[in-house]
Amino acid sequence: MKNPELSKLDVEFEQFSYDNATVRKFIIATTIFGIIGMLVGLTAAFQLVFPSLNFGLEYTTFGRIRPLHTNAIIFAFVGNSIYAGIYYSLQRLCKTRMFSDLLSSIHFWGWQSIILAAAITLPLGFTTGKEYAELEWPIDIAIALIWVVFGINMIGTIIKRRERHLYVAIWFYIATFVTVAVLHIVNSFELPVSLFKSYSVYAGVQDALVQWWYGHNAVAFFLTTPVLGLMYYFVPKAANRPVYSYRLSIIHFWALIFLYIWAGPHHLLYNSLPDWAQSLGTVFSVMLIAPSWGGMLNGLLTLRGVWDKVREDAVLKFMVVALTCYGMATFEGPMLSLKNFNAITHFTDWTIAHVHVGGLGWNGFMAFGMMYYLIPKLYGNKLFSMKLANFHFWIGTLGIIFYAIPMWWAGFTQSSMWKEFTPDGRLTYGFLETVTQLEPLYALRAFGGVLYLIGVFVMVYNLIKTANQGTFIPEESASAPALSNDFQKPKGEHWHRWIERKPVQMLVWSFIAIIIGTIIEFVPTFVVDSNIPTIASVRPYTPLELQGRDIYIKEGCYNCHSQMIRPFRSETERYGEYSKAGEFVYDHPFQWGSKRTGPDLHRIGGKYQNSWHYNHMLDPTSTSAGSIMPPYPWLYERVIDYESTPAKISAMRTLGVPYPEGYEDQAINDLKLQALEVVDKLKEESNTVTSPELEIVALIAYLQRMGTDIKGTN
Repeated sequence: MKNPELSKLDVEFEQFSYDNATVRKFIIATTIFGIIGMLVGLTAAFQLVFPSLNFGLEYTTFGRIRPLHTNAIIFAFVGNSIYAGIYYSLQRLCKTRMFSDLLSSIHFWGWQSIILAAAITLPLGFTTGKEYAELEWPIDIAIALIWVVFGINMIGTIIKRRERHLYVAIWFYIATFVTVAVLHIVNSFELPVSLFKSYSVYAGVQDALVQWWYGHNAVAFFLTTPVLGLMYYFVPKAANRPVYSYRLSIIHFWALIFLYIWAGPHHLLYNSLPDWAQSLGTVFSVMLIAPSWGGMLNGLLTLRGVWDKVREDAVLKFMVVALTCYGMATFEGPMLSLKNFNAITHFTDWTIAHVHVGGLGWNGFMAFGMMYYLIPKLYGNKLFSMKLANFHFWIGTLGIIFYAIPMWWAGFTQSSMWKEFTPDGRLTYGFLETVTQLEPLYALRAFGGVLYLIGVFVMVYNLIKTANQGTFIPEESASAPALSNDFQKPKGEHWHRWIERKPVQMLVWSFIAIIIGTIIEFVPTFVVDSNIPTIASVRPYTPLELQGRDIYIKEGCYNCHSQMIRPFRSETERYGEYSKAGEFVYDHPFQWGSKRTGPDLHRIGGKYQNSWHYNHMLDPTSTSAGSIMPPYPWLYERVIDYESTPAKISAMRTLGVPYPEGYEDQAINDLKLQALEVVDKLKEESNTVTSPELEIVALIAYLQRMGTDIKGTN
């Protein structure tokens, strides 16, 4: 506020303090959950080399812990690091304390509670079966509520700022908030059956479109845009240089958020998604190279003139490699969306390499660089050891190299072996041969993970020693002049400055930018019937098959097996007739998968006898020598949950599955009759005697049904 007794050139400064306590709490959570998430991921990596590391327990199989790893890294490690960076930078960019200390506390403890709930429920098998969105409906509601708390706190802080213009980092924070809210809410529409069981309201092709619109843009707007915001703040700060180009920042921001939202269908190329949607996803994916590389170059060129400092400063080295990995991943992504390239790489380990260059390099190294910058600031001293930080940098970089290169190699090897034919036109390799061939590469990948994790432990030691030698500053004093209420546009001012003055206006325009592509992709797929042709022979799952499908999802089988045969000769020869859109109309959720560690299962029905499945699930090596699949002995001990059957049938009818009215009353009897048929067939085939009440019986029923509806039809 202005003091009338002072001259017009003098301004009265307001005194306030920044909240560093919340920032420190998020940093601590980042390191703790980062180590846990990486240890779980390392365990999963070693399980592909040494299957005994599944430990014969239902809670530690690859199918259960793989989603635990992805959720822990995305939402616990990267999520907490994002919040730490936003809470630190936003206060300083806005020259004000966070809007509400209470909301900051609710946000922190609420988010950690969500992570804890995920860590408990996922190993227990409570999952929606949708990648990166596995958490069940009560946790989804909690995520939405805590996200709103974060948004109110952020927008409130921006509104009460003392700085007229919104710096570029804040644009990305605003777009992140509005877009993640839309993504989470739309993709999480599900019909609860019980406290920890629900069905997606979408089915088949529509569910696949929504899921990969969410899955791709969760990467875009949770793992990319907020980290870009942090890059725009911390790279200039660490380098003590202004950002290279304000105009390039504008182009980068608006082009990125508009184009990104369209690209989800590139995850579904050659699948049963309508061709027009696949092509749309490809076109916009290729266009994304321009804004993505514009942002990378804006960050790297900010360091012009200070490259000598980069050689010495570990903080800047981490950020340079992070930006380089961002550039690599955002070039590779559009290349993977080209159909000829996608035909080679999809369902292979190439995709695993791609996402980990982004996760380990872009997200991980930005988080490490940020923490090396922040801890000395929060404790008012210098970093304990720059040598240890540099050691972390080099061993972490080696870890990324040892991770990515073997997975690129594995992906190319897989695809080459899957597609190779003998001179007389037969497939050269059985699927299992392609798995055993990759074990040395999986071992190298795990070694890379070990190197990366060693670096993290070194960082934790370095930061703890830094903290111990300093004194934490929970309240950092600051001062700034009050923001004038004069929002008139000065003559000659850049047009974007006008938008920056009004954060709510920027939020609205960001929403408009991301909703255009969403509507154009969704409406035809949901409204135009010709996009999903119906098949008269496709019928709903029987009660026993429905229970078996839920067991399949619970065990995380979709993490290793696809249910989507693409129209390639190599796939139709190996698996059978290619998959049709109309076959999935009763699949809530869809189960097309994204990685084939095991073979595709869409036409598995009738391919083997019941006894083969019975023995395979009990001991995979008894039917497939050299298999790295874990055994599932608990399926031979646990009883089918009969009592949940009526509720599941009712929920499916609500979602449009044509079960007759009142079928709930008959469903359990039908389930038991079909279970007896499965058991009788087992005895007939191999003299195997088992109880019809066991979960293995339901799973066999589902596997034998899979893909059989169109047999004998075209």
